[in-house]
Amino acid sequence: MSTPGQARFAGKAGQGLRLAPFRGLRYVPERVGSLAAVTSPPYDVVVRPDGLRHLETADPHNIVRLILPQAATASDRHRQAAETLLRWQEENVLAPDPEPALYVYEQRGDGILQRGLIGALRLTPREEGAVLPHEDVMPHIVEDRAALMRDTGANLEPLLFSYRGTGGPEGAAGVIDRVIGREPLLSTTTEDGYAHRLWSVTDPEELRLIDEDLSRQRALIADGHHRWATYQRLRAEQPAPGPWDFGLVLLVDTARYPLRVRAIHRLLHRLPVADALAALGGAFRVRSLDGPLPQALDALAEAAGEPGNAFVLAGDGRFHLIDRPDPALLARVVPADRPDAWRGLDATVLHAVLLEHLWHVPDDPEHIGYIHETAAAVQQAERHGGTAVLMHPVCEDVVRELAEQGVTMPRKSTSFGPKPATGLVLRSLALD
Repeated sequence: MSTPGQARFAGKAGQGLRLAPFRGLRYVPERVGSLAAVTSPPYDVVVRPDGLRHLETADPHNIVRLILPQAATASDRHRQAAETLLRWQEENVLAPDPEPALYVYEQRGDGILQRGLIGALRLTPREEGAVLPHEDVMPHIVEDRAALMRDTGANLEPLLFSYRGTGGPEGAAGVIDRVIGREPLLSTTTEDGYAHRLWSVTDPEELRLIDEDLSRQRALIADGHHRWATYQRLRAEQPAPGPWDFGLVLLVDTARYPLRVRAIHRLLHRLPVADALAALGGAFRVRSLDGPLPQALDALAEAAGEPGNAFVLAGDGRFHLIDRPDPALLARVVPADRPDAWRGLDATVLHAVLLEHLWHVPDDPEHIGYIHETAAAVQQAERHGGTAVLMHPVCEDVVRELAEQGVTMPRKSTSFGPKPATGLVLRSLALD
């Protein structure tokens, strides 16, 4: 059964973004050690076992026990998460807010101020153009996330979406400016130094202004392609209309609060650096770099500013800059049925030329890992005898331009941030 807010928004199909109020499920501060101790990065950022253990031991109720439950089989993991979520509600560790709301969410840290709106976004078919994906997805991840959401009956973490407002103080931006002057629902600082604040918006006039503004917008999926695909999959399984017609997102107006775009690096588990370099032949220029990781990244940034593509390979205790790929090889190997902007992407060249053509590395989890942290990618490559392929980030304008053309980039091409902390507000579909 849908909430009144969702019923109102659902009748306006085809008119941009529809962000519905929902009854947020939030931690009861008195029942946990601290709000900071129960939060987590998004599930796909918690990639290392030591990071998972750190979060699990930070507080017995850390949200990682829901988004990354640990058990012998996938079905056991998902069932365990569902049982934990139910138990925490019965124990009043998590409690629903009294009425449906949209939530203003603020993050501040590392020279960044980001504000946006958390709500239940109406799911739309791709051809409607309200939501613009820019990356492909991996089916096995969608399957895993779908099983977790299906068993828990919840959206456990908001996806990060961006849109381009006018930059002025009207509409949703004006509501946010007013709301941040009020007392927040919660305020906490996580161990990464970021300060987080959350406010609820329940006033009908403020909700109307937000609705009217967002109905003229379309959003780029900044972070959460697999979970968006999961939302769509679960929606197709369920009778409509209903709560599965909506999914939890954070919408950020990047005209006011630009996102930071970082690269996602590749870890090639079974390819030693020596073999990777030997297989290049004369396809790329190869230079060994002296000095620590920051110096290698500076060299990569400098090479990325030149025409062509550039990568740093690591894993043998040194850094190797490869750049200036053979134009004839690119013309022969990179698919020609896409725009030039897509054909020139580092991620495109990496997957089409290096991974598939030169290195013959299958694109599956046994052979390729995707790691956000540069140092972690290098350390894992050195520890296990593999190769870390360090990437340079692509700019947001290129991402949006391709997305507006309906062209998707290779999976895991970008990492937009700062990402919302997981655990500050959840959406239980049983409350809708």
